[in-house]
Amino acid sequence: QVQLVESGGGLVQAGGSLRLSCVASGRFFSVAAMTWYRQTPGNQRELVAGITGAHKTNYADSVKGRFTISRDNAKNTVYLQMNSLKPEDTAVYYCNADIHSSIVSGPSNYWGQGTQVTVSS
Repeated sequence: QVQLVESGGGLVQAGGSLRLSCVASGRFFSVAAMTWYRQTPGNQRELVAGITGAHKTNYADSVKGRFTISRDNAKNTVYLQMNSLKPEDTAVYYCNADIHSSIVSGPSNYWGQGTQVTVSS
C-alpha cells in the first residue's frame, strides 16, 4: 500500500515561513514527478509547484520567488519551502506523486491527505 503523508502545515503570520514535507511510503520501485497543490473551500485544486525526478521545477505565477520545491530521492520526500506568506496562501495543501510499482510498470498517481496552512494578516 503506497501512501503519501504530508506534514508541516500550521498557522503563521503574514510574512512568515513554513516548510511542508511529503514522504512516500510503502512498496514501490521509484517516485517520478512530485507536485504540491492547494485548495480553498468552493474552489478547484490548483497547482502550486512541481518537480520531476531529474529535479526540473515549475511554479504557479502566484508563488514564484516566494516558494521553493525540492526533493530528496533517497528519502522519497518532497519539500515546499514557503516564504513571505500571504493571507491568500491560506489553503489545504496536497501532495501528489506519480509512483512506479515496478521497473516495468507505468506510474500510478497518488494523493496525500492534505495539510492545512493558515496565514493570518
